Amino acid sequence: MWQRLRAALGRLRAGGPAPGPVPVPAGMERAVVRCVPAEPKLSVRLVLPDGSARHMQRDQEEPLGRALARLAATAAKGRAKAAKKSKKARAEPGEGEEAAAAAVPAVRLFSRDGLAVAEEVPNAAAWQDGAVLQVGEARYRVERNPPAVTELRLPRSLLAGFPVCPKVSAEFAAPRHCVFRWYRQRRPADGEGGGGDAAWVEEAEGTERVFTPCNALVGLRLKLRCTPGDGEQRYGQPCEVESSGPVEAGPGACTFDSRHLYTRKVCGHGSVRAVSYNILADTYAQTEFSRTVLYPYCAPYALEIDYRQNLLKKELAGYSADLICLQEVDKSVFVDSLAPALDAFGLEGLFKIKEKQHEGLATFYRRDKFSLLSQHDIVFSEALLSDPLHKELCDKLGEYPAVREKVLQRSSVLQVSVLQSATDPSKKICVANTHLYWHPKGGNIRLIQIAVALSHLKHVACDLHPSIPVIFCGDFNSTPSSGTYSFISSGGIAEDHEDWVSNGEEERCNMPLTHPFKLQSACGEPAYTNYVGGFHGCLDYIFIDKTALEVEQVIPLPSHEEVTTHQALPSVSHPSDHIALICDLKWK
Repeated sequence: MWQRLRAALGRLRAGGPAPGPVPVPAGMERAVVRCVPAEPKLSVRLVLPDGSARHMQRDQEEPLGRALARLAATAAKGRAKAAKKSKKARAEPGEGEEAAAAAVPAVRLFSRDGLAVAEEVPNAAAWQDGAVLQVGEARYRVERNPPAVTELRLPRSLLAGFPVCPKVSAEFAAPRHCVFRWYRQRRPADGEGGGGDAAWVEEAEGTERVFTPCNALVGLRLKLRCTPGDGEQRYGQPCEVESSGPVEAGPGACTFDSRHLYTRKVCGHGSVRAVSYNILADTYAQTEFSRTVLYPYCAPYALEIDYRQNLLKKELAGYSADLICLQEVDKSVFVDSLAPALDAFGLEGLFKIKEKQHEGLATFYRRDKFSLLSQHDIVFSEALLSDPLHKELCDKLGEYPAVREKVLQRSSVLQVSVLQSATDPSKKICVANTHLYWHPKGGNIRLIQIAVALSHLKHVACDLHPSIPVIFCGDFNSTPSSGTYSFISSGGIAEDHEDWVSNGEEERCNMPLTHPFKLQSACGEPAYTNYVGGFHGCLDYIFIDKTALEVEQVIPLPSHEEVTTHQALPSVSHPSDHIALICDLKWK
């Protein structure tokens, strides 16, 4: 179809003589045309001379003449309705009024250089940006695929001192090219121009996509106006959204404030700042068991997702990271909160769900440092059964049916992204992210899962992209004394390791395992990365390929005093029961 339409563009100016170039008055109305190659129809939106708004959908291959005839008929009906209303309002109709109302107006489309477009030209080729549509005496400037806001939303919870990151979706535009204006609710003390909730005052500092309300705005609602742009000096109609509630007071000092002192700036192009963080899925935080047994010390409002998201977005934004690997990410949190928020700070997000749990993994990378080359995500249980890479392991596991069944029941996933440096294309990196089985007696299950993960990483980082370094982040649910940690960091595990009988003799599973990587924990072995009322220990790691990468600095974890200020985690000053690991790395 599109080959024919391109040919038809050549006939655009063959529509016969026109009365000369059509002038474009300053006050000309808009006729907005949406035409996308993948869709069979285009749409035309305009306000007719009688004041009625019209939305017309026509086949893209249909000749222009049919569309114009339909528009003329619609305009005539509008005229007739307007004349009837006018007749009722007056005792006598004006001379010739009824006849004029019944007449079908002339409707023509002119190209940008003022020539009439031939009626046999297909709609998709005819309705070009900058063309002029004439309906009777009225003229409209055609705007084809102008930038448009399709969704604009503010978070439900707004806290003073915490960034407000709107969700912005646009068509034929990009949020980074949009123009943003923030407003606050007008106070009675602000003087004239009041009007309560309907009156707004523009914030002098509110010209960026992200806005951080100050304490002076507590108790006031916010409004955002977004004018969509495409980066080529084209702007669409502005869209506005008001907050559903007022700005509330923040919690004061948070556990991550002191860590932000080390991460105020993005590190240089020769370095990579990596973060790994289990952010506590809302699907787990909002259970009765969590509120009464796991986290009884945490104020109920501090377990609410809207509250925790405020803290989390401020925490993550303040780390100025290049790579962020998150675990326990609710799908809705990724789509509606984290992805829009971190996009505003220059980070692109990827998501891999665990189907049974409705939460999963998210990996973010800084756009001006990296581009995505490929993704190689897997579900451990599916890969074990179907990928020839794991046939030997799967066959061995067949000797232990109880363990095999438990492994296959798990929905744990591995997210693998191959990134390329934006400044040095020769530098590539394989970023892996996972969350292993959680049960304290599941050491044998975790060994099988990590064996599948490392075998898959070998295929990606050695076979598909030879010799690229690996950064392997995650919540491994394994302490430094575990078989899983030993296997990852040493390259092998003996068949008689105690973790093979972690759940008793009935689930014994003995097999030696090896992998080819030289991995080390970049952040060492902290006393704990998970601190709840009944447990604290180190479960999270950033493993790096020590043959290719080295650690520049590890951002210190919060002090024990900070972690225990409110007894344990999560708390009013910390959004998760885990603590983020952060380190700066560089190529050797």
